[in-house]
Amino acid sequence: MSIEPALMSLTAVAKAIADKRMSSREVTQSCLHRILEWQPHLNAFMAIESDAALQAADEADAELARGRSRGALHGVPLAHKDMYYDAGKIVTCGSLIRRDFVAATTSTALQRLKDAGQVRLGSLQMAEFAYGPTGHNRHYGPVRNPFAREHITGGSSSGSGSAVAARLTFAALGSDTGGSIRMPAHFCGVSGLKTSYGRISRAGAMPLSQSLDTVGPLARTAEDCALLLALMAGPDPEDLTASAAPVDDYMAATRAPIKGLRIGVPSAFYVDDLDGEVARVLDATLAVLRQEGADIVQVQLPDQRQLQGACQIVLAAEAAAFHKRWLIERPQDYGPQVLKRLHNGLAIPAIAYLEALRWRGPALAAHNTATAGVDALIAPVAPMPAPTIAESDVGGGDGAEAVIQRITRFTRPFNYLGLPSLAIPCGFTAGGLPVGLQLIGRSFDEAMVLRIGAAFQRATDFHERVPQL
Repeated sequence: MSIEPALMSLTAVAKAIADKRMSSREVTQSCLHRILEWQPHLNAFMAIESDAALQAADEADAELARGRSRGALHGVPLAHKDMYYDAGKIVTCGSLIRRDFVAATTSTALQRLKDAGQVRLGSLQMAEFAYGPTGHNRHYGPVRNPFAREHITGGSSSGSGSAVAARLTFAALGSDTGGSIRMPAHFCGVSGLKTSYGRISRAGAMPLSQSLDTVGPLARTAEDCALLLALMAGPDPEDLTASAAPVDDYMAATRAPIKGLRIGVPSAFYVDDLDGEVARVLDATLAVLRQEGADIVQVQLPDQRQLQGACQIVLAAEAAAFHKRWLIERPQDYGPQVLKRLHNGLAIPAIAYLEALRWRGPALAAHNTATAGVDALIAPVAPMPAPTIAESDVGGGDGAEAVIQRITRFTRPFNYLGLPSLAIPCGFTAGGLPVGLQLIGRSFDEAMVLRIGAAFQRATDFHERVPQL
C-alpha cells in the first residue's frame, strides 16, 4: 500500500522526487488536496496559490527530466509564515496595516529555500505583526489546532504549526522572538528550531525586536529542521547581524548517537508549577534519553525570572520603536491585544531598556558557567498543554492574560540569551493534546540539539502521529 505523499517527511519526499519515484506534481497535488480538506477547519493559510504551485511543480519535473536539479528541495512544495517578503507577493504580516503590501524584495532565508528548488504553495496565517503567543488574530480569525480544533496552536507562527501538523506543508518558516516557533511546535506536536541569534539572516523578514528576532523552521522531525537550517545558515551582506561562524554538518549530526552525552535538567523554574501530564511526559522523555545512553544530571541555573523580565523589557521597547509611526497614524487598525502591548512598550524608560541590554553579556556568562558540565539542557516549552481558544482570548478578561503569561515563561529566557533551542513532540495528554519539550544548546551549537532530538525521534513515534478530521 503506497503512502499518501503529503504524509511523508520533508527529507523523505525530497529524496523521492530526486530519485523520480514521485513527481513534484504528484506531491503538490497531495498537499493541495489536504489543504482543500483542512483549511476550512483550521484557517492556517493566508493565501493558497494552487494554479501557480502546480505550474511550478510541472516546471520542476521538466527540469529534473532534463537532468537538472536546483538543489535539496527540488520540487518540494512548502508554505511559510506571511512575514517573509517575496518579491511581487502580498505579505500581510497578519495585519490590516499591511493587508495590501506588495514586497519589492525577497527575504534572504526564503530566497535560499527557493534557490534549493522549493515550490510555493501560498502563505500561512500568523499572529498580528508576530506579536502574540496564542494564535489569535482579531483581523483574520484564530488558527486552530489540528489535534483539537477548539484549542490554540500557539503563536506567533500559528499557521506554520497548524499546517505542518495537519500535513498541509512539509515544513514552514516561523520566527522566534519570545517563543513563537517553540510554542506552536509544543502545542501542535511538531518539531521547531529556534536558532542562535545571528545564525540565519533576517533580511527581508518583518522585524519585531532587532536584538531578539530569529528565523527558523517548523517541520515534522529534527532531521527535517537540520536540512532546512543547512540551506539557510550563514552570513549575508544584507544583514550584518548574520554571523560568519562556521556552519556545521547538521544532517550528519542527526545521525550521531547520544551515548555518553550529558543532558542537564534545571533544578528549579522550568520544573515548577507543571501540569501533571507535562511532568509525566518530561519524566518519560528522560527515561528514553537514558535508554539511548545519555547521562541525565541536575543543573542549577541562575535566576531565570530575571532573564524572563529582561526579555520582556527589550521586546516591548524595540517593538514599540518599530511601530511608532503607525501607532500615531493608524492606531485604529491594530487589534486590541497588540495595541496594548505596543503602548506598554512606549512607557518603558530608556534606562530600563539599556540596563536590560547591558546585562545580557554577564547573564550569558553566568549561564555558560552553570551549564559547563553538560552538552545541552532539556526543559518543558510551556507548563501546560494547549488551552482553549476561548480561555486564552484577551477579550475574555484577566484570566486570559494570566494564561498568556503562564505559557510564555519558559521560552523567553533563551531568546534573551540568544541560544538555540529545539522543540520536539514528546507525548500526548490523555485527551489527545500534544506535549513538547525543548532542548537548549550553547551559542551556535544547533548541531547538538538536533543530534539529541533526532536520537529521541528514532526511539519514539510521537512525531508520526497524524491528526484526523
